[in-house]
Amino acid sequence: MDWDAFFAVHRDLPREGPGLAEDVAWVGGLIGISPQGQVCDAGCGPGGDLAALRQLVPQGRIDGFETVPHFVEAARKRFAGDPSVRIVGESMEGLSGPYDLIWSAGAVYFLGVAGALNTWRAALSDQGAVAFSHPCLFTDTPSEAALAFWEAEPGGIETEQTTRDEIAAVGWRVLAARPLSDAAWAAYYEPMMARCDALEAAGVSEAVAAAIAAARKEASDWRAVAHETGYMLYVVRPA
Repeated sequence: MDWDAFFAVHRDLPREGPGLAEDVAWVGGLIGISPQGQVCDAGCGPGGDLAALRQLVPQGRIDGFETVPHFVEAARKRFAGDPSVRIVGESMEGLSGPYDLIWSAGAVYFLGVAGALNTWRAALSDQGAVAFSHPCLFTDTPSEAALAFWEAEPGGIETEQTTRDEIAAVGWRVLAARPLSDAAWAAYYEPMMARCDALEAAGVSEAVAAAIAAARKEASDWRAVAHETGYMLYVVRPA
């Protein structure tokens, strides 16, 4: 993959994966986090969820961990005037905490479900929880198109029950889970398509044109298989 071309498309987007502020609010209400709580956004990207997380803990602190330099820069710029939001340009494997909530939108697959939960257990406060969105199949008989949608992602794609089994196998319990809505996906793809339109209007290289075509295809492919696959948002605690 031409990463320069990829990031030409993915620069200056509000978020780097599906999600809505209401997903964050749902998690906060479920776990009853204190307004003084300590939160980690593991794999925060350009900071798409940080404002919603900030609403959960208006007197607390948020640490965002991200390794892509221009995402780190974008997130820091967004919250430059807020000393309670700290963006750390390091891997989400090195969390120390203690955190009342570790939030991770679509990034757990880099570590694997078991790997992430095993790594983060020691970074939680006594009543802390982890909330993460993770790709899964909504059917036991997926089409080839649904399977192909995730071919570029590490770790493959499994059913929702498989993810629950992975969670239980490392000694955690699911407090609640729900699929991300079509609106959550639109919040990701619509700004990306607008970015593609703007780039094309300005003129782009052959490599960026190919990255734009790939982004448009991804959005189109998702619409075709949204009833078969997507992200589940899990809220979990050590058992």
